[in-house]
Amino acid sequence: MSITMRGPCEEAGESEEREKEAAAAAGCFAWVPEAEEGSDVDSDSDPETEGTHGLGELVKDTLYLRSCRVHSVVPASCFLRQGSAPELNLRHRGLGPQGARALASSLTANPYVKRLDLRDNGLCGTGAEALAGALSKSSSICDVDLSENQLGAVGAQAICAALTVNPTMQKVQLAGNSLEEQAAQYLAELLLAHTGLKSLDLSYNQLNDQAGETLGPALAENTGLIELNISWNHLRGPGAIAFARGLEANIFLRVLDISYNGFGDPGASAVGEALRTNNVLEELNMSNNRISAVGALSLGLGLRVNQTLRSFVDIQVNRQFDDLASSVKVILPGLCIKTAARRVEYKKDLLPVFRPSLPASAPK
Repeated sequence: MSITMRGPCEEAGESEEREKEAAAAAGCFAWVPEAEEGSDVDSDSDPETEGTHGLGELVKDTLYLRSCRVHSVVPASCFLRQGSAPELNLRHRGLGPQGARALASSLTANPYVKRLDLRDNGLCGTGAEALAGALSKSSSICDVDLSENQLGAVGAQAICAALTVNPTMQKVQLAGNSLEEQAAQYLAELLLAHTGLKSLDLSYNQLNDQAGETLGPALAENTGLIELNISWNHLRGPGAIAFARGLEANIFLRVLDISYNGFGDPGASAVGEALRTNNVLEELNMSNNRISAVGALSLGLGLRVNQTLRSFVDIQVNRQFDDLASSVKVILPGLCIKTAARRVEYKKDLLPVFRPSLPASAPK
């Protein structure tokens, strides 16, 4: 078996014969006999079922090894050890685009994986395109982490298109992928089309004010997203205002992190207006957004009216904001206001609000 060195974004050249061989391998091994319905025998003790289970793992491993040989990459031993575990953790493995191609061929024949962690593997756009086909067809994967892979607009387009046609997906992490204005269009299409997606992490990207103007209307129309992290981006000016207006119209989002964006006072004022209308948001973090006393006052006025927010994080606090917080305490005794200077907690809890469960995340 030959081994090639891979750069983080270097696309390895491959011949048509190799591609055909990989496709033939997938065709030969991507089948597993299914137990007949209506059997009176307990599946846990059925020898035939156990044999099928073992055959499934053999098929998966054989297909992966052959695919690695075709694409001239070293097999990831942790994948071979995974067996039927629900989580496949391949973070920091340096897979590169070629490794992604090898993995994609076997993921379609793997019915066990529910959470796929590929953080920091240098997949780039070409690796994302290779994985997109497997993600679009998988009926088991509901949680995927593709953070820190330099996906860019090309990768974002491929992944968003794949997830749009996969109703199984519930949690997606795309942090630190150099996503800019162009990628925002694909993300907006995903928000509009996917009603089953519950959690989305877009932190540590370069989504700017134009991206905010694209994502804001999509957020307003989204029906399903419960948790959104868009911290450490560049939502400012008109983009911040458009995004806040999207929050105002949204009726599903419970947790929102927009910290470290530079919303400024105009953006803070728009968020304050959104809080007057929004009656579902429970947690909001907008610390480090260049908000002065004027913006903090606008936020406080929105908090005064809002009936559902339980946790609010803001870095700027002054006398006026303290006075507003005291008045809000009377209306919302369960609200927790966190600041850089201190943390104020009001012990009386609000009535519990139902929050759908999300797939468990791996420890970071």
